[in-house]
Amino acid sequence: MKKMVVANWKMNKGLVQSQQFAEELKTQLEKHKVLNADIVICPPFTSLDALNKRLNGTNVKLGAQNMYYETIGAFTGEISAGMLKSCGCEYVIVGHSERRQFFNETSAIVNKKVLMALDEGLKPILCVGENLQEHDDKLTESVIDGQITTCLGHVSVEDITNVTIAYEPIWAIGTGKNATPHQAESVHNFIRKKLKKIYNEEISKNARIIYGGSISPENAKELFASPSVNGGLVGGASLEVESFLKIINSAL
Repeated sequence: MKKMVVANWKMNKGLVQSQQFAEELKTQLEKHKVLNADIVICPPFTSLDALNKRLNGTNVKLGAQNMYYETIGAFTGEISAGMLKSCGCEYVIVGHSERRQFFNETSAIVNKKVLMALDEGLKPILCVGENLQEHDDKLTESVIDGQITTCLGHVSVEDITNVTIAYEPIWAIGTGKNATPHQAESVHNFIRKKLKKIYNEEISKNARIIYGGSISPENAKELFASPSVNGGLVGGASLEVESFLKIINSAL
C-alpha cells in the first residue's frame, strides 16, 4: 500500500498564497517525479476551486477540512458534501480534534458526517485520538475504542475500504511533544485490532491508518518506518513546500 501524506492547512493561506503553493508544489513534483505516495491537500474552502484547476492532471488529490451532514437547506455557514465534490474534492477530514474541542463536535455528529460523505462519494479521513489528561491517565485505548465504535456506526464492509483513519494524539498537536514511533505503532495496531473485531481480518490488514501529531521533516521518516503507520496528516509543516516535500519523500 502506498503511504498517504495529507496537508491540513487549517485556517491558513488566502487565495493567492494557495495558488502560489500549488504551482510551486506542482513544479517540484514534476521535477522529482514523486509518484510513490498518495498526496492530498486540504486547504480552506475558499481555495478549493482554484487548487482543483491548478492541480488537475497531477497525482495530488484535493480534500476539505470539514463538511456538514445534510445535503441542502437553511444551515448558514455550512458546506455540503455535494458542494465539495463540485469543487473537485475526493477526500474530506472529519472529526479533527480542533472541531471536537472548539466546535463541540461529538462522535455521534462525526458519524453522521462519515455516513453522508460516503453516501455522496467522498472518502472520509476520520480523526481519532486522546487528549493530554486521557493520555496521562492511560485511557488512550478506551477513548479510541469509543470513538471508533461510534464514528463508524452503520458503516458497511464495502464502505469502510474508502475510510482512512488518522490517529492524532491531541497532546502532541502544537505542543512540541510527539508520540514516539513505538507509541504510534502501538496505537495503530490497537486500531487494526478494533477494525478486525468490527469487520474482519482482511479489512484490518488493508486499512489505511495515518499518524497526525506534529509531524515534521525531522521525525517523519522514523514515524513512517513502522509498517502499521501508512502515512501522515500534516499540519504546520505542510504550509511550506520545502518542508512538505521532505515529509513526502520520507514516505517513499
